[in-house]
Amino acid sequence: MSVQHVDVLVIGAGISGICAAYYLQTRCPGRSFKVLEARDTIGGTWDLFRYPGIRSDSDMYTLGYSFHPWSDAKAIADGPAIMSYLRETVEAYGLERWIEFGVRVEHASWSSSEGRWTVTARRAGEVVTLTCNFLWGCTGYYRYDEGYTPDFPGAARFQGEIVHPQKWTEAVEYEGKRVVVIGSGATAVTLVPELAKKAAHVVMLQRSPTYIISRPEDDPIANWLKEVLPKRSAHALARWKNVFVSMFLYEFSRRFPKQARAFYMNQAREALGEGFDVDTHFNPSYDPWDQRLCLVPEDDLFNALKSGRASVVTDHIETFTERGIALRSGEELEADLIVTATGLQLQVMGGATATVDGEPVDPSESLMYKGAMLSDVPNMAMSLGYTNASWTLKCELIAEFVCRLLNHMDAQGYTWCCPRQRDPKLEDRPLLDLDSGYIRRAQGIVPKQGERLPWRLYQNYVLDRAMFRHGRLDDDAMQFT
Repeated sequence: MSVQHVDVLVIGAGISGICAAYYLQTRCPGRSFKVLEARDTIGGTWDLFRYPGIRSDSDMYTLGYSFHPWSDAKAIADGPAIMSYLRETVEAYGLERWIEFGVRVEHASWSSSEGRWTVTARRAGEVVTLTCNFLWGCTGYYRYDEGYTPDFPGAARFQGEIVHPQKWTEAVEYEGKRVVVIGSGATAVTLVPELAKKAAHVVMLQRSPTYIISRPEDDPIANWLKEVLPKRSAHALARWKNVFVSMFLYEFSRRFPKQARAFYMNQAREALGEGFDVDTHFNPSYDPWDQRLCLVPEDDLFNALKSGRASVVTDHIETFTERGIALRSGEELEADLIVTATGLQLQVMGGATATVDGEPVDPSESLMYKGAMLSDVPNMAMSLGYTNASWTLKCELIAEFVCRLLNHMDAQGYTWCCPRQRDPKLEDRPLLDLDSGYIRRAQGIVPKQGERLPWRLYQNYVLDRAMFRHGRLDDDAMQFT
């Protein structure tokens, strides 16, 4: 049986993989490529998560692609609308012909003498082998098969149902029931107002508060631009407007944390009205952007709390009981359904392992080169988005960079390239400058960054745009062969 070979092998057909396919098709038309997707459809996160109210926490002018303008009036879109947009994108550019579904990559082995990767995957239970010159991981950053759930004492005693949002199905019943949602992150603040529409009552149980900012579902400036300008021009201006707004909020929060804290808390006070204990429930112990901010559209979480259909409790779990959850304060929350919105489990390259010339690759021992490649790993890129802005903004820049790199190698006659960290004085740092629980848990899994370029991640779209589009490809850190 012959082994299939392509120039570029992309792993994953979510937002990042679709983006990679578009840029390879348009900017590297002479190269063969294939996208392998472990599941049976495109979409990644947006097809996997099925919990009520699933939506973006970035506006669609930046979460959408620059090459395929978002046309809906709503800037904050729900999961089904995002999936519809992704299917529309794949169809519009004929990208599905490059995608093979139901193939899970398990291992990749690089041979310097052959200048290629040998990739082992599994299709319908059978092992298949492919080879490629360049490997591109577009797998996201978390495990699809399992979310993170702490070992709650007494959980087996609970007589109701316990479900993690990542495992939500239509069989989960919540109408008319007492629901406790454990967590205060993006998933929890999305679930609570949506569940409260049908549940008897919903409690958001948080160990500590999160900064929450409300934005309109519609973007009036973007919608006005679409009325007076051509579609692509309107989309580009709306995109840049939202890029600068998010950059301003981030920089303001980091440089002036005291004023930023007051701004976010005052917004909560205004939405919730007098008498609500904002200081207890929406005043985190950390500074803004030490962890990600949570976005809610049209004050929906605040409105659910204000109406009494939902409530928030800030306390620690002592134990689960037969009827619900006993708290450290002595209070017991009775529940029929407990939703553990307790986070994700991070992983690299979708859990696939790799070797370079027979030596195992440990991503935690590698540095990220320009946030796109691993040190000492040849001909491999990874698409990872921003933590402080839309995922897609960074993934498009990485896609442009990879195509530039491939075309440069073709023009110069190079077979492979590899980032090398040669400075013994360079100090490494954690890859992600956030103190969220899922990031702390993954310190021994994810790569690191360095203290300066090209090993430093600035989480800044404007700087990255200049570096990826116009920066030197043959810098001192990149070895070509």
